[in-house]
Amino acid sequence: MAIKQTVTGQKKKSPRISLKVKWAVTVGVGIFVTFVTFSMILYGAMRQILLNQERRTVTDTLSTVVQRLSPVSGDLTIAQVVPRLEGTTASDQPSLPAPSESRERIFSDSVIQKLAQADVSVSVFSRDRTNIFQSRDTPITLGKVHGTEVQESHIGDFNGLVGTAPIYSATNSNLIGYVQVTNKLTAFHATMHEITLLIVGLSFAAVLISILIGYILATRFLKPIRLITNAIDVVNEEPESTVRIPALKRNDELGDLVLEFNGMLDRIQRYIDQQGEFVQDVSHELRTPVAILEGHLQLLNRWGKDDPEVLDESLKASLQEITRMKSLIQEMLDLTRADQVDVQFPNAVVDVHKTVQQVVADFRMIHPDFTFTLDDDLEKTTYVRMYRNHLEQVMIILMDNAVKYSTTRKEIHVSMAQSSGDGVALAVQDFGEGIAEADRHRVFNRFYRVDKARSREKGGNGLGLSIAQQLIESYHGQIEVDSALGHGSIFRIDLPTITEAKAKALKAQEEAKQAAAPKSGTTIKSNL
Repeated sequence: MAIKQTVTGQKKKSPRISLKVKWAVTVGVGIFVTFVTFSMILYGAMRQILLNQERRTVTDTLSTVVQRLSPVSGDLTIAQVVPRLEGTTASDQPSLPAPSESRERIFSDSVIQKLAQADVSVSVFSRDRTNIFQSRDTPITLGKVHGTEVQESHIGDFNGLVGTAPIYSATNSNLIGYVQVTNKLTAFHATMHEITLLIVGLSFAAVLISILIGYILATRFLKPIRLITNAIDVVNEEPESTVRIPALKRNDELGDLVLEFNGMLDRIQRYIDQQGEFVQDVSHELRTPVAILEGHLQLLNRWGKDDPEVLDESLKASLQEITRMKSLIQEMLDLTRADQVDVQFPNAVVDVHKTVQQVVADFRMIHPDFTFTLDDDLEKTTYVRMYRNHLEQVMIILMDNAVKYSTTRKEIHVSMAQSSGDGVALAVQDFGEGIAEADRHRVFNRFYRVDKARSREKGGNGLGLSIAQQLIESYHGQIEVDSALGHGSIFRIDLPTITEAKAKALKAQEEAKQAAAPKSGTTIKSNL
């Protein structure tokens, strides 16, 4: 028995249809359906209006004929019907009007006008339903008459209106005959046919125009998406490309999308640049301590085994370099993570007043030989949307630099005040070496030291101010320096504040987030 194996391959992908085509067809169909709907409503309304006019014509004709024949007292005869429908009676014959007056009377007579219409046919029947008068041939026979009524009729080639009415004598109220009026509605059908052709023609034109409009609109609205797709293709081929989407001169969702997309590309580019700078900076900064360690290890390998003095000196130098490498690596990690504060601490809130006071108190205890002055001009509790440890870290970096680079005047001034607008201003001032004007714009660069030899002696890696700047800017603040060589420096910070109600709301959100987070036995503490 043969065993049949079924191989299931990948599902066949459906053919790709451009969003532009889908949008154009959708807009075209929508406009077309709307046009057809309103056209049908208009067609129905026009048909009803024209049909009602024809109904009134038939009804008026019936009423006029009945009114003309109702004075007859006996059964209707052709001799009685014709003169009355023509507007004359037998008693009128001796005194006939002049030809011009007769012609005017004929053309002004409503019955004669109705009889003159090609579509209208008037038939008069006697009481026994015998046809005694017929203005034109008609295929319609007299049916049952139940009062005056007008109905649509479709018999053979006839497609029109049929109106019937009984005729009662005005003298004795006896039934003396019947009248039937037919209207072929030739003009009506011709008009409706023309309207139908017009609507069909306009419908085809509406389809083409609506699809064209839909395509143009789709092309216009999807242009930013095409630009985004092209930018993504370029970035995929060259990740370090600086390509960006040109700003659209439109204030709508697509314009916002382009701005957000460019912002995302800028952030990605910044992360790539930071990663490259991180690798370069680490390799550059670690080259020296690694070379020192290698030299001491070679020294130990040659002579340190038998010389205790060389062994002790090499071990101390190696441990010192390892400590510096650890500090450098930690600072580099802090600097790299400073760009992610909006993700790691979205609901963080700090009381600036308490935090700055705490840092100043700690430095007073650590450096009793320095004088720390705190100028507190904040009139109330001031909240900033920032992780407390980050604000503390920034203040420690600035005050530690102030202590390191102070010379004879060991005095540090710290101030807090409301800044112009909605913010808080912090300042740390020292009276030490100062910074030359040429070096001010570079003090926030990574690994930059004004005096590299003295900075290394003081234990710095040149990353503190870079970390401080990155943290402050990540929280939408600003940091700057004013300095005069030989007279000291002032580092100023400006941070946006939030209201007390907003601070409480953020704290509540953070507490709810921590309560909902799964508990584990290991607590991970941020290095920042």
